[in-house]
Amino acid sequence: MVEALSLTPDELLSTTRTVRRRLDLTRPVEREVIEDCLRLAQQAPSGSNSQKWHFVVVTDGSRRAELGQLWRKGAERYLALAESDPQPSQDERLLDSVRHLAAHIHEVPVHVIPCVNGRTDGEAAFVQAGRWASIMPATWSFMLAARTRGLGTAWTSFHLPYERDAAGILGIPYDEVMQAALIPVAYTIGGSFKPARRRELDTMAHWDAW
Repeated sequence: MVEALSLTPDELLSTTRTVRRRLDLTRPVEREVIEDCLRLAQQAPSGSNSQKWHFVVVTDGSRRAELGQLWRKGAERYLALAESDPQPSQDERLLDSVRHLAAHIHEVPVHVIPCVNGRTDGEAAFVQAGRWASIMPATWSFMLAARTRGLGTAWTSFHLPYERDAAGILGIPYDEVMQAALIPVAYTIGGSFKPARRRELDTMAHWDAW
């Protein structure tokens, strides 16, 4: 059994980072640990009484390799755009971490793909918001639960331009189910993470009006 990290709620919320470089690519992740995290994800607030979502957990090496190829294509497109920007808006350290994960995504021992029933392609924003309002809290709960067990995660979406291809690899019924992300999951190299530097609160908080 994996011993849970001793974190206060505030420490958990402020140190659950996007982990790309510090994923341990050599250590297997036990199925029961993933299942514990998924059980906690089931307790997340839901936009309706029925949980119309799923998690596809991918541990098979050949499937991870195929998904990795799709993910890498999306990452390469993102990096090409970022690198061609005459006034870079992305931190170079961030881009380096994306490059690192792109090179190793197929080696990450677990890929978790959160999915939601029903496609909303081309629908109005309020329809989109309602559909994503359940799977996103559930996925964040999964990621928090993973953090307490020494696992690192990252919310990524680079494979989604090739969602239909990913659906074919995994047998997901594309016309009925949308994929929300691909979450790489692995034990972290070292367990200490610090809160990130963020902008002053008054640059993003609006009271009563914009």
